[in-house]
Amino acid sequence: MIRMVPYTVGDITVLGVEVKLPKTTLLTLSTDRGYIMCGALDVGLLNERLKDRGIIAGRAVGVRTLDELLAAPLESVTDAAESLGITVGMKGYDALMLMA
Repeated sequence: MIRMVPYTVGDITVLGVEVKLPKTTLLTLSTDRGYIMCGALDVGLLNERLKDRGIIAGRAVGVRTLDELLAAPLESVTDAAESLGITVGMKGYDALMLMA
């Protein structure tokens, strides 16, 4: 099952997506510029093989809900995200505000 919901983060609205798969759920919250995602995100791939795209993204691990994704510290971020001031350890909420 796929669920897409508008999510209010501060004074912006982001798109929340949950994809229920066998034994796991993929989670993402996205703005027009970038996104944060659960542990399924391969930041290394984005930084290495897709570097030319300049993808702004962050990864949080151990999250099971969109609320947890907002509150969790980012475990890794892309180089493009770092250029916006998004850092490892930053809460998902704060990263999304910088992506707005």
